[in-house]
Amino acid sequence: MKIEHGTLVMVADGAQFLVFRNEGDEKFVVLETLSHKQQNNPASHEQGSDAPGRTHASTGESRSSYGETDWHQKSEDDFARHAADVLEKTAAAHPDNGIVVIAAPRTLGTLRKHYGRATDERLISEIDKDLVGHTTDDVIAVLGAHQAD
Repeated sequence: MKIEHGTLVMVADGAQFLVFRNEGDEKFVVLETLSHKQQNNPASHEQGSDAPGRTHASTGESRSSYGETDWHQKSEDDFARHAADVLEKTAAAHPDNGIVVIAAPRTLGTLRKHYGRATDERLISEIDKDLVGHTTDDVIAVLGAHQAD
């Protein structure tokens, strides 16, 4: 896929995101970092120590327990929601640019639910890959190899 000068590219997972802008052209992509954030997200058992809740039936002696909260996943979902907000603000600041989102599959699903109008209107493509720990050259290679939807 060829991306034009000025296209915004977000690379995200549940604990880190980067927003780039293509300062090159369609032939030679040069990604400049506009925004980035990383959060520490320990395992769920390190974040919550309470036992699952219990409920009693209104009649009889039966009891039920509630499912245990996955604090790690909740934190990742909240972070993805924040990343979608940052992308929306960045898109509003760069109103003439297309947008490409590259994210881990689960994070991509959460991001989709929280795209704003500016993001939705200018979204060129979504790529379900986890490239957060990779170099910008790897991101450029994936963009070049991806066929637009």
